[in-house]
Amino acid sequence: MDWGFILAGLGVGIMVGMTGVGGGSLMTPILIFGFSISPMIAVGTDLLFAAVTKAGGVWSYWRHGVVHWQVVRRLALGSLPATMLTLVILHQLEVEGEQLSIIITRALGVALVLTSSAILLKGVVGDWLQTRQDNTAVSALYSLRIEGKQKALATIVTGACLGVMVTLSSVGAGALGAAILLFLYPKMRGVEIVATDIAHAVPLTALAGFGHASVGTVDWHLLGWLVMGSLPGIYIGSHLGVRISDKIMRPLLAVLLFGVGLKCLLG
Repeated sequence: MDWGFILAGLGVGIMVGMTGVGGGSLMTPILIFGFSISPMIAVGTDLLFAAVTKAGGVWSYWRHGVVHWQVVRRLALGSLPATMLTLVILHQLEVEGEQLSIIITRALGVALVLTSSAILLKGVVGDWLQTRQDNTAVSALYSLRIEGKQKALATIVTGACLGVMVTLSSVGAGALGAAILLFLYPKMRGVEIVATDIAHAVPLTALAGFGHASVGTVDWHLLGWLVMGSLPGIYIGSHLGVRISDKIMRPLLAVLLFGVGLKCLLG
């Protein structure tokens, strides 16, 4: 039994339970830089890890009726085809292992920087946009929030962008997806944003994960150890999260992810 991987799953599970984000954002860098796992294996394994750990959350949220399935369908309409297309392109290009590792590491860096920015600047950007609603560009952006074809298309495009990002890096379906949904659907409560985001992340990460598995970039034994640690970790984290202020945890997580993202980009 590899206790290191179990403890990694436990630690990430606790962070996810406490903050609601950090699964793919933390696990992939930990596997790459902490355990020297190949970037391809780290991403492929982490995608299925995310699908398994989030599936239980979907069941719980579904029972409480807080998942907006229409929004999930819109996101999936963009993300699932984009995921399949990304997997096909990677396969057709026949990129060498070392080159693919560089591509994935750079994609991971971009995804982590965007995710950390979404966590840290979500409120600041929202306030800044609200004070400039008279601006033509900002006004056009806000028009996307009005229910209609434009809003549906913006959601589908968001899903497509997340599909590419998640397939390449295993990061983006959490905090980044939630931040965009929060802007597009301002009438949705926080719990509905989280529930809808997680419901979309399960099929997205599962499809991307099995796509990686089809080309042999998933370590099934590693996946088992990680899941073994993460399930009790999420339970522990959900209880700790009640006692530790979100105003403390989220900025710390954002700074950590930003630092790891820069490391991926700068090498």
